[in-house]
Amino acid sequence: MSAAELARLQFAATTGIHWLFVILTMGLVPLVAIMHTRAAYTRDPAKRAVRERMTRFWGQLYVINYAVGIVTGLVMEFQFGLSWSGLSKFAGNVFGAPLALETLIAFFAESTFLGMWIFGWGRLRKGVHVTLIWLVALTAYASGYWILIANGFMQHPVGHEVRDGVAYLTDFGALLTNSSALVALGHIALGALTTGGVFVAGVSAWHFLRRTEETELFRGSLRLGLWVAMVASFFVVVVGELQRPVIERTQPMKDAVLRNSGVAEVQARLVQEHGPGDYVPWQDTIRISMDVMTLIGNTVSTITFLAVILLWKDRLLRWRPCLWVLVVSVPFPFIASAGGWVVREVGRQPWLVYGELTVEDALSHVSTVSLAVSCSVFIAVFVALAVTNWTLITRFARRGPDATQLGATEPLPAEAAPVGAAVI
Repeated sequence: MSAAELARLQFAATTGIHWLFVILTMGLVPLVAIMHTRAAYTRDPAKRAVRERMTRFWGQLYVINYAVGIVTGLVMEFQFGLSWSGLSKFAGNVFGAPLALETLIAFFAESTFLGMWIFGWGRLRKGVHVTLIWLVALTAYASGYWILIANGFMQHPVGHEVRDGVAYLTDFGALLTNSSALVALGHIALGALTTGGVFVAGVSAWHFLRRTEETELFRGSLRLGLWVAMVASFFVVVVGELQRPVIERTQPMKDAVLRNSGVAEVQARLVQEHGPGDYVPWQDTIRISMDVMTLIGNTVSTITFLAVILLWKDRLLRWRPCLWVLVVSVPFPFIASAGGWVVREVGRQPWLVYGELTVEDALSHVSTVSLAVSCSVFIAVFVALAVTNWTLITRFARRGPDATQLGATEPLPAEAAPVGAAVI
């Protein structure tokens, strides 16, 4: 493999694995926030106890995914300097700020709010405690926004001018309102909610297949997961289609490949605009990824819609094959999301910054041997982290609420409370 192929493989593998953590984090945290809000403001003591156990159970699964996933996120931005110094040199003045803001939000604000929420059980007033988990959800989506601002610039560079081969930011507002970023953010947010809803519904269905004694807890979880997944999966298809005009306007080659028409004409036009070269990306890869994403999206939408109907009079809980369908459906949104990223990233090749910087020009001057070693090490570590994450999630999901440790700490006694604790 060439140095460019190794660098692309490394970034694709590490980013792809990291994204599996991100999409579950973004999809699960709003559901946990809804559960916590309902638990905190339920007056009936019995219902409040069930909903609090529900919050702690799903919250623990979320915390596991977040804690392991944050490790994979630490190395993402370092790869720009490691393998893609040409990109950093060309576009660092433009998307350095969005990446810095994403780091501040994800590794400082979001982590701080989450830590306070984790250790605030029994120590904080319910209003403060509930606000913290909503702040975690807000910062999670804010983090995604800043990442997509940087990625959107690579898809459709706006708000800048190039001087002496370096891009300089000239219009921060144009960068923040880049259509390639905003429409994608809506699509990704809905995809994440679909993933979180299907995950909650699938795990709940599995416990009903085991004839769990936690009937009320998992019935409530199943209903919430299915409703969120049904609504989100319907609109994720709609918002996905809204990206087509943006792609047609900003990336004509990707549009031609997806339509399977006019590729030769676009190739000839790009040669006239940018000089000799092959501007056609991997067509089969893009089309297959698009078909997989579309097929899974429509399948999940249909499954969740039918499952919501079967919730009436608990028919869904009595029909075991339907429960098995929900369990089997858990990986589907992850696969669809990975397919979407393949379409988005591979489709703009051979450009790293569309129309302005090619992959070859962005590559660092690093030996093939060095890249082969770093590629092998990074992929091995990321695969190990992914296996660890899903092993832990599976273990705690199977054990159920009784094994939940989140929120198990007893509140501090009044005489041992620190000075000022009463005003929290």
